Amino acid sequence: MAIENITVPDLGDASEVEVIELLVSVGQSVTENDSLLVLESDKAAMEIPAPMSGVVKSIAVNLGDQVTTGSEMLTLEITGSATAEATKTTQTETQTETQTETDAVEAVPAEPDVDSASDEFSSLAAPSESALPQPGASKTSQLIEVPDLGTEEEVDVIEIHIKVGDAITSDQALITLESDKAAMEVLSLQAGSVEELLVNLGDKVKTGSAILRLATLAVDSNANDPASAQPLQKKKAEQESEPAAAVISKAPVVQQPATAASSTRVYAGPAVRKLARELGVDLTVVPGTGAKFRILKEDIQTFVKSRINAPGTAPAAGEIADIDFSQFGDIERIPRSKLHKIIASNMHRSWTAVPHVAQFNEVDITDLEAFRAELKPEAERKGSKLTFMPFLLKACAKTLQEYPQFNVSLHSSGEYLIQKKYLHIGVAVATVAGLVVPVIRDVDQKTIWQLAEELIELTDKAKQRRLSIDELQGACFTISSLGAIGGTGFIPIVNAPEVAILGVARAEMKPVYFEGEFRPRKMLPLTLSYDHRAVNGVDGGQFATYLAKILADVRHVLI
Repeated sequence: MAIENITVPDLGDASEVEVIELLVSVGQSVTENDSLLVLESDKAAMEIPAPMSGVVKSIAVNLGDQVTTGSEMLTLEITGSATAEATKTTQTETQTETQTETDAVEAVPAEPDVDSASDEFSSLAAPSESALPQPGASKTSQLIEVPDLGTEEEVDVIEIHIKVGDAITSDQALITLESDKAAMEVLSLQAGSVEELLVNLGDKVKTGSAILRLATLAVDSNANDPASAQPLQKKKAEQESEPAAAVISKAPVVQQPATAASSTRVYAGPAVRKLARELGVDLTVVPGTGAKFRILKEDIQTFVKSRINAPGTAPAAGEIADIDFSQFGDIERIPRSKLHKIIASNMHRSWTAVPHVAQFNEVDITDLEAFRAELKPEAERKGSKLTFMPFLLKACAKTLQEYPQFNVSLHSSGEYLIQKKYLHIGVAVATVAGLVVPVIRDVDQKTIWQLAEELIELTDKAKQRRLSIDELQGACFTISSLGAIGGTGFIPIVNAPEVAILGVARAEMKPVYFEGEFRPRKMLPLTLSYDHRAVNGVDGGQFATYLAKILADVRHVLI
């Protein structure tokens, strides 16, 4: 048995942070990476994981304490394999340090020309004891980081495609990341061998976070001069190892609960906690609708409103009592994907925060469908597929130009509107993982053929979950079509901060009184939903009427 003092890891720029939650107690057994406590700075909250397994012997901090890097948190009693592993690690580190010092003594002093050195990466086999470096080449260690994600927000590691010891090639997938909107693979930019993996499944990372340490071959252009090669390669290895160590020490493992009821811990950021303190809200009774049940500001506001409107009688939003359905028969619990939960949260927020108005219309698209049929041979020559959607996109762009009050967003203060001078339109696409909305940019500046090609490309990427962050943001207006599924109409929910969305149902042949007699005409049901805070009813009626006019005669697009 041995006693280990567990201290606060490197906090980076933060000087003092507050202990806001204690997640363990004296006598409790913990395993490696179990969360011990939660620290909060003025910018973020983070959980501190256990570096090894053991039993908590004492706790040196209390709720509300201010701690810094290196402050003692608690002591762990470790036994058996944990002690052996710790001893093994210490021995390995000692051997490495000793070898480094020996290499430094044996190295032949020289003054290499650093500017003349160049790195050339080639495929490496899995490391083995018998592997010998090529003449003029040495093994170096390089830190691989998460590339620019286009956002400062954290994303989840949902797949790891490699393991320690694997030989990888350039452009090979390393890990898969998932944001609130899409999944993306991170590819290796060079070949090498995986020395150390620095992320786990479920970790949250962001741009610049360390993924792994890669062993590569550094080839010196002065390979024939061994006296100059050794110090140069040694210096480069030292330079690369320093920032790697710094990044690793600043990447605590963050663990989240599997379900809301699995723990009494509260998952909320500093701003949310501050709002709760100001309003006197107990966060332990507020249901979280964020990712992995994290509490959002909107959750606190909804909770407070429910208590004010029906104190002591009605349950708060999200507090519908669970029923044990197994008493009625066989059941199965089906986990919801992260994307499904995010969509549900966003739709609930939009529905409760936006006063919806729905404008219904039926559009005669008989002539448009005839025109589209005439273009079918040309589409086949171009190797494209011309659906109804490119025409609808073009018609919506023209209508948004005519009624720019729909191309706005309402500022959170309510004091002013943000008028957009561009025309980007989102198109909802159903996938196995859930609904995603890729955005087609500058619709007004593209031809029908260009829109058709882009629609095919984005729809395919959406179904393969390969859309980038840029392809999922920036829309001014959204189209949600259920035409292929059927139905006579539906009311779509506004995708805030946009102020309007168009719902499209299935077109049907109907008898319509046309030119003095009833004739069969193809009629398309449309529903325009809009935010009544930004758009009034007259504008809604005019927008729907003008859109119907263009779809009935596409020549109006040219005017």
